[in-house]
Amino acid sequence: MRNFKRTFTPDGLRCRSTARAAASAEPRSLWAFALMLVLASPPVWAQGATHPATPLAQNVVSLSATASVDVQKDWLTVVFSTTREGTDAAAVQAQLRQALDSALTEAKKGAKPGLLEVQTGAFSLYPRYAQKANSAPTISGWQGSTELVVEGRDVAAISQLTGRVSTLSIARVTFSLSREAREKVEGEIAAQAIARFRARADAVSKQFGFAGYTVREVSVSSDAQPVMVQPMMRAQAMRASSDEALPVEAGKATVTAQVAGSVQMR
Repeated sequence: MRNFKRTFTPDGLRCRSTARAAASAEPRSLWAFALMLVLASPPVWAQGATHPATPLAQNVVSLSATASVDVQKDWLTVVFSTTREGTDAAAVQAQLRQALDSALTEAKKGAKPGLLEVQTGAFSLYPRYAQKANSAPTISGWQGSTELVVEGRDVAAISQLTGRVSTLSIARVTFSLSREAREKVEGEIAAQAIARFRARADAVSKQFGFAGYTVREVSVSSDAQPVMVQPMMRAQAMRASSDEALPVEAGKATVTAQVAGSVQMR
């Protein structure tokens, strides 16, 4: 016979063993309820398996079109440079600084934003080594170089300046398009390329028997031909000083816009 231990509470008489039985039944009820939920829900993999596949694109054609224009180069860049060498690093560095300061002072006299701009370029100093028999290489001297960059739209002023800079020699000269000149024509060329793309898309769609098209994706880009380096005479580059203006010829640059993409014929 099972013994019952009774406990008196304010709510009345309750059997402790009955409370234990109810508590042990609760976990089993929760597990049964969770199992019913799992069985009632369709599996995730089954949903994915019954999902319809994405239809393949049909009647799509890829196209491209370009437009270009020749533009007068309007930005002149002249790079001056010089080298110094000696046995003492500090002395070589001082000589380079003196040559650069003199050229910089002369160039700044005519500086104007957008017309004639001046900035310092590369400055380097490195040791030279000598190899003796049966010994490690040792430093035998120092060599350094410095640059000054003058650029802008005022071609005449920059050309005259090259004859007044005496402490540096002309290293290289380049002509290119200024940002303003390029931005001015990029919009026009892009519009022409887009018009050609649309005309070609319309023509191709009709050739395939379709009434028209819709654009699926498209990209527009523009570029200019590589900047041509103007050849320099060695005598001009190595001269010490002259009042002659540097003879230069700008030439033209070709700006090209390209439109590429795909259309849906309908």
